[in-house]
Amino acid sequence: MTPEQRERLIEILRAGQEIDPEWHHVLFPSGKREYELLYGCKEREEEVLADTMAVPLQRVRTFGRNGNGWHNMLIFGDNLQVMKTLREMKIRGELKNADGTPGVRLIYIDPPFATMQDFSGSQEQKAYQDKVAGAEFLEFLRKRLIFLRELLAQDGAIYVHLDNRRAHYVKIIMDEVFGEHNYRNAIVWKRSDAHSDVAQGATHLGRVYDTLFYYVRSDQAKLNPIYTPLPQSTIDKWYRHVEEGTNRRYNMGDASGPGGAKKGNPYFEWKGKLRYWRFSKERMEELEREGKLAYSSSGIAYIKRYLDESKGVPLQDWWDDIAMLRGIHQHGESTSYPTQKPEQLLERVILSSSNEGDLILDAFAGSGTTCTVAERLRRRWIAIDCGKLAIYTFQKRMLNLRKETGNKGAKLNPKPFTLYNAGLYDFGTLRELPWEGWRFFALNLFQCRDEKHRLAGIELDGYLKGADVLVFKHLEAPGAKVTYDTIDDLHQALGKRVGRRFFVIAPALCFAFQEDYVDRDKTRYYALRIPYSIINELHRRDFTAIRQPVDEDEVNDTVEAVGFDFIRTPEAKVTYQTGRQTGGLFQVLRIKIAKFKSEVIGRAGREMDDMDALAMLMADLDYDGDVFDLDHFCYADQLKADKFAVELPLEEIGQRVMLVLVDIHGNEYREVKTRQELGLAIAEEKPEEEPKKKSRKKGQ
Repeated sequence: MTPEQRERLIEILRAGQEIDPEWHHVLFPSGKREYELLYGCKEREEEVLADTMAVPLQRVRTFGRNGNGWHNMLIFGDNLQVMKTLREMKIRGELKNADGTPGVRLIYIDPPFATMQDFSGSQEQKAYQDKVAGAEFLEFLRKRLIFLRELLAQDGAIYVHLDNRRAHYVKIIMDEVFGEHNYRNAIVWKRSDAHSDVAQGATHLGRVYDTLFYYVRSDQAKLNPIYTPLPQSTIDKWYRHVEEGTNRRYNMGDASGPGGAKKGNPYFEWKGKLRYWRFSKERMEELEREGKLAYSSSGIAYIKRYLDESKGVPLQDWWDDIAMLRGIHQHGESTSYPTQKPEQLLERVILSSSNEGDLILDAFAGSGTTCTVAERLRRRWIAIDCGKLAIYTFQKRMLNLRKETGNKGAKLNPKPFTLYNAGLYDFGTLRELPWEGWRFFALNLFQCRDEKHRLAGIELDGYLKGADVLVFKHLEAPGAKVTYDTIDDLHQALGKRVGRRFFVIAPALCFAFQEDYVDRDKTRYYALRIPYSIINELHRRDFTAIRQPVDEDEVNDTVEAVGFDFIRTPEAKVTYQTGRQTGGLFQVLRIKIAKFKSEVIGRAGREMDDMDALAMLMADLDYDGDVFDLDHFCYADQLKADKFAVELPLEEIGQRVMLVLVDIHGNEYREVKTRQELGLAIAEEKPEEEPKKKSRKKGQ
């Protein structure tokens, strides 16, 4: 136990407060395991739980109005920090299934697979560096598994989807985190047909499967029975008989009573055969009248088991009947997102381990397959992702949902869901909050305990690491400042009652001095500015921002952010021109990015220029003036190769085009152009009943 932890625990006990469940790991550390996986960067569980920041959720927008109560959640941010916040929601009783039980009933994650990186150096150096990368990936995943376990309901289940590179290590990690006794299956998904990698010069066998590790939180977890269709070979072998008149296929099940009297089977004569039977004589007579008995050549009675009444084969741990998505033209459900998984796969997982009204969580949401299926199956859901492409792909997919698997059939209006920011905030929106809303967000932003109290007659708002916190009431007196005199007055009033540290939270412009803290006698008065990146001195980890992928390969990279920051809109200059496709005959709208400049948010606040900060371009070619509906996207690497220009089919341009340019930290530059501004003829309005038709082209 650290000195700060001792200080905090003493403070809690003196105040007569309840001890948070997370203290269990500090007060009662787990005993030494018989075996565990060791690597250099591995942290203690209690440190992971205690040191992770719980970033508050800032509501951006709610979609849909066709329901009350629980709203499903789509969260943009680092999933580790978000899960710390969700854990606090669970403790407060705000994270529930429809039946009222706390926690998440089912978790499915498809984390980045930590593929081999292209290291320079000798073979030994490459091997060493890959081991380091592997260890970092395992700890990245382990920290998230710890929080996922904490979020699970007592009867909950988790499925972790992996390829063959790290699965054997992750199995050991999951045994540590969830307990080996809670392991249920390693499900093998045959995701592709046989192929010859050897013919292309590879030295390994064809790789055709992924693994899904299935664990439960406790023995209270239930598994719903799922059946798959009988193979044709089974039908041909066992259902050989055809009933006259109905043409129903059946097999002949034994009507004799195995085990005889020991099993309590009745003993009587039937059709001249005296023996033990599976059914009573009355039931045999009933089956005979219904035509459900058949007889062998020797006259022994058998019961007919009809093929059309068979449930099929109980689900096994080998899944070879679900195909991987193969291109946008073959599957209406495809979004062109690089790591998208088929809906049928997630449907099987969700049906197996949840029921209607249960809460489903996907912490690596990607294109949104998990929650799309959960919505269709009437489950609640929470989706988290740190990629803007994922968020907009997910949003579009949910708002264009169909009733059948594969996104077919009639349109399905989803239950209300809310988009949140976590860790990257819109300060303008925060500034408009009423005082209590501002106070709550400010305290949560800096991980303060919300607890009003008075000291020397001064009303204070909470505690941070055992020290007092004051949220400056800037709304009461517009233009008021926190000056050196303010600090002097506080210090004089508080006297010896104040400790070594005191925190003042206020908008950055309310501070009349630039220092991060001011010392008075033995007390250090900290200025916690909003907006302001987290002060490194107060936390064990330096601030790191979310990073957006600049090419398709980076979508599968591990990303970890620490702390929070605020949206800074980039500067951009974009030109539009119509003409023929480069090297082709089709008419296109040519969009060229002439300028893009963005601040790299961090303590140093340095700027990036010359397009280096650009991560991707996204476009809605028929913007309705309300919701950005992603049609085309292009990563920065492709934009750079094409001299920062992209060509979009002119025939797809609607009344307005909305362009979104995203920098490497998720900040957005937005621009809307009408057809008239683009120099195009005014298109005819589409009938309201006609659905908005969109096309998706990968990499555009």
